[in-house]
Amino acid sequence: MAKDNIQRFADMLYEAERTRVAIEPLTDMDDSLDIDDAYAIQLANIDRVVKEGQIISGKKIGLTSEGIQKQLGVNEPDYGHLFESMNCPDGSCRIDDLISARIEGEIAFILKDDLKGGNVTAEDVRKATAFVVPAFEIVDSRVVDWRIKLIDTVSDNASSGRYVLSDTKWKIDDVDLPNVEMKLYKNGELVNEGKGSAVLGDPAEAVAWLSNKLWGYGVALLKDEVILSGALSATVTAEKGDEFMADFGEFGKVKACFV
Repeated sequence: MAKDNIQRFADMLYEAERTRVAIEPLTDMDDSLDIDDAYAIQLANIDRVVKEGQIISGKKIGLTSEGIQKQLGVNEPDYGHLFESMNCPDGSCRIDDLISARIEGEIAFILKDDLKGGNVTAEDVRKATAFVVPAFEIVDSRVVDWRIKLIDTVSDNASSGRYVLSDTKWKIDDVDLPNVEMKLYKNGELVNEGKGSAVLGDPAEAVAWLSNKLWGYGVALLKDEVILSGALSATVTAEKGDEFMADFGEFGKVKACFV
């Protein structure tokens, strides 16, 4: 049954994003879906929006922390595509364009070389990285009330929404990524904090994992792409008027506001 539903579910998620009306979890509608089906659903919509003129700007990894994996009952991260239209260069995000926004602080990698072949290591990632920057990922779910399992979020392009990159750029060899500490503020109040080591022990390891996972589906991480490596701490709900700042210490800061 799952194979018959791939295009139907892709259409449903596409319409949910277009109309900003969330749908029931796909896993409630078809419990036979597996991870390959989920990625087929995601790619069906990626192909569709690229044909409509959207430009892929990078890739993302999510569910990297042990706590979030336990919460969702999964044992691996998820992965999705980023588009230029998701970039909020001034840090301003229109909340009405999203369904149920949440925000998380991350470390973004900007690549100077492709990563492909399926046997990528963290050292390969470091060599292929032009620079790393503080970043926000703004996640959104086309599934009602965030009632997602791994299959649901992968199908839904890993719950991708928007992203914000800091202007502060670092050469990767100048940063001890696992020991980068972040404090996340919402409207001036500290709401949580985390370290780079929360991302599979080392964000570079997370990017290597992502490269190898996606290669199995014929997708590469490419030169000039933005790679969001995973959240350093728990996601925080965002509403209109909210202002966020992630302070990564010497590594820099990134700000976002919801209008």
